Amino acid sequence: MRTGILALVAGLLTLRFLPALPPLWLLALLPVAGLMLLPYRSYPIALFLFGFTWSCVSAQWALDDRLAPSLDGRTLWLQGRVVGLPEVGEGVVRFELQRAVSRRGVLPDRLRLSWYDGPALQAGETWRLAVRLKRPHGLVNPQAFDYEAWLLAQHIGATGTVKTGELVYPSSGSGAWRDRLRQHLLATPAHGRAGALTALVLGDGSGLSTADWQVLQATGTVHLMVISGQHIGLLATLLYGLVAGLARLGLWPRRWPWLPCACVSAFSGALAYGLLAGFEVPVQRACVMVGLVLLWRWRFRHLGVGLPVLLALLAVLLLEPLASLQPGFWLSFGAVLLLILIFSGRLGVWPWWGTLLRAQWAMAIGLLPLLLALGLPVSASGPLANLVAVPVVGLLVVPLALLGTLLLPLPGVGAVLLGVAGWLLNLLFVLLTQLALWLPAWLPSALPFSTWLLVALGALVLLLPAALPVRSLGVLMLLPLLFTAQPRPEYGRAEVWMLDVGQGLAVLVRTEGRDLLYDAGPRFGEFDTGERVVLPSLRALDVRGIDLLLLSHADNDHAGGAGAITRGLPVGRVLSGEPDKLARSLSAEVCSRKDWQWDGVHFSTWQWAGATDGNQASCVLRIEANGERLWLTGDIDSEAERALLDSDLAMPAQWLLAPHHGSRSSSSAALLAEVKPAAVLISRGAHNAFGHPHAEVLARYRALDARVHDTVLHGAVRIRLGAFEPAQGLREHARFWREK
Repeated sequence: MRTGILALVAGLLTLRFLPALPPLWLLALLPVAGLMLLPYRSYPIALFLFGFTWSCVSAQWALDDRLAPSLDGRTLWLQGRVVGLPEVGEGVVRFELQRAVSRRGVLPDRLRLSWYDGPALQAGETWRLAVRLKRPHGLVNPQAFDYEAWLLAQHIGATGTVKTGELVYPSSGSGAWRDRLRQHLLATPAHGRAGALTALVLGDGSGLSTADWQVLQATGTVHLMVISGQHIGLLATLLYGLVAGLARLGLWPRRWPWLPCACVSAFSGALAYGLLAGFEVPVQRACVMVGLVLLWRWRFRHLGVGLPVLLALLAVLLLEPLASLQPGFWLSFGAVLLLILIFSGRLGVWPWWGTLLRAQWAMAIGLLPLLLALGLPVSASGPLANLVAVPVVGLLVVPLALLGTLLLPLPGVGAVLLGVAGWLLNLLFVLLTQLALWLPAWLPSALPFSTWLLVALGALVLLLPAALPVRSLGVLMLLPLLFTAQPRPEYGRAEVWMLDVGQGLAVLVRTEGRDLLYDAGPRFGEFDTGERVVLPSLRALDVRGIDLLLLSHADNDHAGGAGAITRGLPVGRVLSGEPDKLARSLSAEVCSRKDWQWDGVHFSTWQWAGATDGNQASCVLRIEANGERLWLTGDIDSEAERALLDSDLAMPAQWLLAPHHGSRSSSSAALLAEVKPAAVLISRGAHNAFGHPHAEVLARYRALDARVHDTVLHGAVRIRLGAFEPAQGLREHARFWREK
C-alpha cells in the first residue's frame, strides 16, 4: 500500500520540476499505458503515470485559464464579484475578482487587481470596472520570489490596474460577514496589534506593517502570523485535550464515548477555524492533515504514524496538484516528517521543556536543506525565537483571540480578551525585534547541487539517534556552507548582471576581487526592489560587499533601492550624478571624469557638465575587459549623447545599455553610428506607462542588426565581458509556468 501511495505522490510531485508540459496527445496515452501495466504487477509505475498525468492536466487547465494574448495590456470594462478580503496599503486597494465577464472576450475565472486611491471595497460586492489587464508576469532574478508560479498556484489568470468603477450590488455572503468582522477586530484597542490579531483570526495579514514582516522573517516566525497547519493543529489539539482531560477526571458523560467525541470536536473546531480564515489552499491542506491524523487516532493506530502523513500528502496533491509550486507546501510537510523522525521510535520520556528544545533543534537543522533549495533566508535566531513564540502564540494568543472574537457580542468581555491577546503580541514583537537586531537572517549564496546534497545528508545524519557514532560526521558535512563561494571571473575579465527590477535599473559588475553596483532599482511605496530583489540576488551571487555603488542620478527608478543596499551590505564608496539630491546617509560623492583599473578590467566615468536636468546629469560608465566594451548610460538623452560623442571617452563597444530604457528622446542615430553595438540591453517594466522601449528606437537597433536583450522578455541578463560570448537570460531556464 505504501509503495503505491509513494509512486502516486512521486508522479504528482514531478510536475514541480518540469521545464514544459507534455503535449496533450502524450497525456492521453500515459493513462492507457498505466492501465496496460496493471496486470503485470507493475502497479507502482502505473500509479506514477496516473499521478503525473493528473498533475499535468491540472496545470494545463490553469495555464489555459490565463488572459488571452490579444487582451494583454488592453483596458476593458468588466463586471465581477470581489472575493477574499481586500488589502489596503499606502493608498492602494488590492483585491481579487471572480467570474468577471466582459463583452470584449472571455476572461480568466480569477483576477488580481490594484486600485490606486480606490474606494473602500468589501468582500462579496459586485463591481463594474474599467481595468487595464495583463497576463501573469513576474521578475526573474538569481534569487527572488517567483510571482508567476504563485499566481498559477492561486489560479489567478490575469492581473490589472483599475481606472474607474461603479458598485453594482452590495456585499453579501460569508465574505461580507468576514469583512465586517475584520473591521470590528481592527477597531479593537489591542496595544497597536489589531493587525496581528486579524492575521491570526482571519488569515488577513494586510494589517501588519513591512517592518513587522521583516522582523518575522529575520526570526523565522513568519509561520506564526499566517494561519497554517500549526494553528489549525494546535486548536484541534486543545479541543481534543479538553475532552480527553474531562474523561480522565471522570467529568465526561459515560454514555458518550470520549475518543470519537474528542476526534469529532477537534476536527469540527479545525474546520470552523479554517472557514473563519477563508479556507484558502494552505488552510485546506491543514484541515486535511488534521482530519486524517484524527481518523488514524480513532480507528487506525495499528497502521503506524507514517501512513496518515502519506495519505494527507496524497489527498492535498490530488485536490490541488499545483500546491507543489508553493514553498509553504514543502516546508509544512517537511516539518511534519521531521517531527516524526525525531519523536518516533525513541526510548524514554522527555520533560516538556526537552520536547520543545528537541523540536526546535529538529526544525533548525532539518529544514536547512529545504530553505537552501527554495532560496529562502535562514534565521540564525529562529530556534530561540520559536522556542518562546510558538507556545505564546499557540497556547495563549490564538485561544484568547478566538475566544475574544466569539464573545465580541458581549459588551466588554470580547474586547478585554482581545486586549490581553494584543498585549501579549506586543511583548512578543518587542522581543523578536531585539532578536532580529542581534542575529539577523542569513541568505546564503546559491549552492552547487553536489554541495547541497552533502549539506542535506549532513542534516539527516545530525538528526539520527544520539547513540549512533556517525552523528559527529554531520557537522563536518555542514561545513561547506561556510566555505563554498561562487566562482569569480578570472583576471582581466568581468561578469555583468543586468537584474530584472521592472521599470528601473540595477547592474552588477564583478571582477576577480571587486564588486560594483550601477544603480539600485526603484522603490514603489512599501515595495523596495533594492530590498526584495537586488539584495537577495547579490547575496545569491555571493556578493559580500560593494566596493563602489554608482547611482547614475537621483531618480527613484535608479536610486530608490540604494538605502536597502547600504543597510544590507558593506559599501565602500558611493558616486552619483546628483549626490545633493540623495539621502545624506548615503554620503555620495559627485561623479567626474575618472579612469581606473580593477583586476585588469578598465573603468571610466563621465558626466555632462552642461546638464540641465537629472537625466542629462546621469553618470555614464564605460567598462572594458580583454578588449570587449560595455557602456552603461543611465538616462542621458540625445543632447547628452552628443556631448558624450564630443568627449575623449567616445569609442565603439560591443554592448550598450539603451539610454533612458529605450525612450524616444535617446539612442540617437549619431550615438549608434559611433558606438556600433552588437547587442543592446534594455531594463524596463512590462506594460510600463512610458511606452519604453519606443518603436522608433527598436527600429534603429534592428537596422544595426544588434541583438536586443530585454528584461521583460529575458529576465535578468548575464554577460561574461571579455569572453566575447552571447548573453544569457534567466528566462531561458525553462519553467512551464513562465511566459516565453
